Amino acid sequence: MNWWLGECRCSVPRSLDRFWAVVPAGGAGTRLWPVSRAGSPKFLHDLTGSGRTLIQATVDRLRVLAGERVLVVTGAAHAAAVHEQVPDLPQDLLIAEPSPRDSMAAIGLAAAVLERRDPDAIIGSFAADHVIADQQAFGAAVVEAVGVARRDDLLVTIGIEPTFASTGFGYIQMGPRLRAHPSAARVRQFVEKPDARRAASYLATGEFRWNAGMFVVRAATLLDLLAQWHPDLAAGLREIAADPDLLESRWEGLEKIAIDHAVAEPAADEGLVAVVPGSFDWDDVGDFKSLSCLLPPAEGAMTVVGDPAQVQVIDSGGLVVSESGRMVAVVGLEDVVVVETADALLVASRERAQDVKLVVEALKASGHVAWV
Repeated sequence: MNWWLGECRCSVPRSLDRFWAVVPAGGAGTRLWPVSRAGSPKFLHDLTGSGRTLIQATVDRLRVLAGERVLVVTGAAHAAAVHEQVPDLPQDLLIAEPSPRDSMAAIGLAAAVLERRDPDAIIGSFAADHVIADQQAFGAAVVEAVGVARRDDLLVTIGIEPTFASTGFGYIQMGPRLRAHPSAARVRQFVEKPDARRAASYLATGEFRWNAGMFVVRAATLLDLLAQWHPDLAAGLREIAADPDLLESRWEGLEKIAIDHAVAEPAADEGLVAVVPGSFDWDDVGDFKSLSCLLPPAEGAMTVVGDPAQVQVIDSGGLVVSESGRMVAVVGLEDVVVVETADALLVASRERAQDVKLVVEALKASGHVAWV
């Protein structure tokens, strides 16, 4: 694979010079089973009815900011599908991981590749399966984050302003403001997903933001930070970037760890992380309840994904996802999720949407991997 990237001919804002957008496209989206599967994860689907899949919408959004400088990291099993959905993405901007090694390896490999291209390159990592409606507000947050990364050489995260006391997201506690920037602040700490009581207390302080997993940082700085706490992983990623032929033989030996645990949390403890508050609407489409809130009701209180003519609803509310073309009828059920594909049917309450992942775990445990 040729990773030595040619000169970018795109026109981007001067403030984003040397900025590269990195799109980690991984995960199976088990809470969206049976639509999202290991072989066809959620980022390959048009879940919102926009006419663009989640990864297509993500690349569209980032090209406004980075032009041609968008690099996608995905699993080898999904590389062909990504290329089919984003056909104008050059092959040298599509890195295929031999197997999942969590977010640090994926983002770190992109950073190592871009570090060799330009030691002063600034990368922004944005997941392939998130929904963001306000391009202008998103762009403003990215521009400020790039400015912080360039001027202060910090790891910068974009923290989403919480709209309710969610127990499904991690949180970022904001510290003192950084004077040279419009809204950026030091990060006091990253907090794992809280219970309902703690989530409500976080909102009451006004100091906390949702952790959306968006990071902006100099590529070299990210790898140098990683080398402080996980030197073997940092060295391995840089070796693979220097010689791509090592990818197959070295990849499985790399430590499997998320970027939050590997770098963000320990760096925050040392005052090396900043947060830019994001005021834009954001959703990670984490489950069917989340999806139903993104879409307008098609028939009374029922939201339909698919052909509405093939869904009959009588005195019911919730979400129907219809993919196979068969008629789906729902009678007298409230707050229900019905998901129907060619080979599987899911019926659940919307309040238990997070527990759909338990179905996938049970299928794996019983050996029914064909449905996973």
